[in-house]
Amino acid sequence: MARVALIAAPRLAALALAGALLVACNPPLRQQAEPAAATDREPDENPAKDPLLSEAKVPHTVVAEAFVTTPTPQDNLDSPASWITPQGQRWVITTAKKSGELVVFDGDTGQRLRTVGGKGAAPGQLGRPNGISVVGDLVLVVERDNHRVQAFSLPDFRSVAVFGAQELKKPYGLWAQQKDGGIEVIVSDNYMLGADEEMVPALAALGQRFRRYRLVREGAAWKASLAQTFGDTGQAGAIRIAESVFADADNDRLLLAEEDMATGTRLREYSLSGGRYLGRDIGADLYKAQAEGIALLACKDGSGYWIGTDQFKDRSVFHVFDRKSLQHLGAFAGKLTANTDGVWMDPHADARFPQGVFYALHDDQAVAAFDWRDIASALSLPDCAR
Repeated sequence: MARVALIAAPRLAALALAGALLVACNPPLRQQAEPAAATDREPDENPAKDPLLSEAKVPHTVVAEAFVTTPTPQDNLDSPASWITPQGQRWVITTAKKSGELVVFDGDTGQRLRTVGGKGAAPGQLGRPNGISVVGDLVLVVERDNHRVQAFSLPDFRSVAVFGAQELKKPYGLWAQQKDGGIEVIVSDNYMLGADEEMVPALAALGQRFRRYRLVREGAAWKASLAQTFGDTGQAGAIRIAESVFADADNDRLLLAEEDMATGTRLREYSLSGGRYLGRDIGADLYKAQAEGIALLACKDGSGYWIGTDQFKDRSVFHVFDRKSLQHLGAFAGKLTANTDGVWMDPHADARFPQGVFYALHDDQAVAAFDWRDIASALSLPDCAR
C-alpha cells in the first residue's frame, strides 16, 4: 500500500492543513486506544492517488512468477517466511492481519495447507500480525495490536515466548539471527502522533524506532531480554516511518526502509553491531513509490544480492543490489505481483527450485513465488554458490 504521514513539531509550524494549524507534542509511551475504524489504518497509508508503475517508467525486466497462491482477500496477508520440515517439505508461513492467523502454504506448489492462531491476546493467539522471521525451528511474529513479538516452535506452532509488550508501541517489522547460543531479534516500532496516528514525531523523539532483544532457551521455553533501544535523531539518518528491517551479520550491515515519501523513501544503512547510522542511503534515486520488504541472498564466497521492494499499486518493482558494494544491478517485476509488503528469500535447493526461491506478497491477498534461476537469468547475475 502506498503511504504518507503528516509531520509533527518542530517542522509542523510551516504546514497548514485544511486551513488549521496543528501542534504536536512529544509522543507518550503508549497512544490511547483508537476507534475500530482507525485501528485498521496504518500510518503510512495514502488516501491520495496510488503510485503506478505504468506511469513511473522505472527501468525493469519482467520475470514471470513460478506461481501465485489462490487469492484470499479476507485474510489481509502481509509478510512471508519459509521453513524446511524434517521431511524436506518447504513451508511458506504468512501473517494474516485481518484474521489474526498464520497461513501455511506449500512452498513449491502454493497449495494452502493450514492456518494457526486466531485473534486474541492469549499465548498462541495473534493481534494483527505483521513482520515474521524464521530462525532454526522457531518462527517469530510481530503483533502490532498486541504490542509484542511471539515465538512459536516448529512444526507444532506451540507458543514458546511472548515479549516486548512493556516497550513496544506500534511494532511492524523484525529481523532475527542465531547468535552466541541464543537468538538476536531487531524490531521496528512505528509509534506516531495524533488521534489518527498519522503524524511523525519530532526528530528528537525518534530514538526508540528500533529495539534489540536477546532470546535464550530455558527448558522448553525461551526467555527474552531487551538489549538495546536505538534510532538516529538527525535530519539525515532518522527513520520517520519504520517497518522493514534486514541485516547482513557478516558485513555488520543493517538496512532499514524509510517509508516517508515526504522525506524521500529509500534504504538507510546502519551498523548491525551498534545500531548507528553510517551516513549512506541506498536507492534514493531509484525508489519512486515506497520502500518496503527487504531480503538478502548470501553466497558461499561472501558475495550475494540484496533485494528491495518498491511498492507500486499496479505491479511491484524489486531492485537488486550487490551484497558488498550496494551497487544497483538491475530491477525486475512480475507479470502480476503488486502492492507488495513483505518478501522472503529462501536459498535452499530442491527439485522445484534448484537455486532457491524468492517470495513476495501480492496485493494483501496472495503469495507469489519467483524461481531464482529466472531472476538471475533476466538480470545476468553471476551464479551464487551456497
